[in-house]
Amino acid sequence: MKILFDTVSYHSSKLVTKTYSTSFSLATKMLYKSIRADIYNIYGFVRLADEIVDSFHDFDKEFLFNRFQDDLELALKDKISLNPILNSFQHTYHKYGIDKDLVDAFMNSMRTDLHKTIYLTDEEYKAYIYGSADVVGLMCLKVFVKGDRQKYDDLKDTAMALGSAFQKVNFLRDLKADYDDLNRTYFPNTDLNNLDEISKQDIINEIESDFEKGLSGIKKLPIEAKFGVFMAYRYYRQLLKKLKKTPALKIKDSRIRVSNPKKIELLMRSYVKYQLKLM
Repeated sequence: MKILFDTVSYHSSKLVTKTYSTSFSLATKMLYKSIRADIYNIYGFVRLADEIVDSFHDFDKEFLFNRFQDDLELALKDKISLNPILNSFQHTYHKYGIDKDLVDAFMNSMRTDLHKTIYLTDEEYKAYIYGSADVVGLMCLKVFVKGDRQKYDDLKDTAMALGSAFQKVNFLRDLKADYDDLNRTYFPNTDLNNLDEISKQDIINEIESDFEKGLSGIKKLPIEAKFGVFMAYRYYRQLLKKLKKTPALKIKDSRIRVSNPKKIELLMRSYVKYQLKLM
């Protein structure tokens, strides 16, 4: 029965989320149950595409990515896929009327990672962030507002700012893995071998500006989504706080993490702030 297969598909996306990101999974659990599965479905889709370009070094990545994209197009067209992750994503895509250009922009940025390793200009950098992060935030926003176009348009810019902030924190946190393992550098005009405090602070100032704009949007989200997104915001702010305290030259030699006990503490503190409307 297709209903049974759809159930398996949804469980598969949830498993991918829990396995690959404990922090995102924790934040997603704070969403209302009515929208939680759809966020798992979006995450499962973007994680698989990202995994192809970042991890499958012993295989022909471009071949795998092309096949994945072909399967994606068929899933969106036929409203079914034997790939459980794509099957669950197409459900969410059609349910909320996610714009195809958001999916295309994401896949274009992922494809860029197959070959491009250096971003020399702000234009290239911003275009990559838009496709790899901003549009993911916009897909989630479609779910949060239940497809309401007016609410979506009102919150679109702040959702993009939050997506940009999350991605830039990831870039700064993952400098070592991106540079040493994948030979990538995303920040333009930045010498990662000699990252100084001024360059680091410029990046942090940019991220904090994005966070400020993103928080203004979180406050306007529907109740079903507000606390879960606020929790993700607080987690990434904690990562940024730790990065600020890490000397510039040491950032490339380590990967900053938030411990599980600290995540639980953040959850409790975030809940208090949320309840007291101190966010």
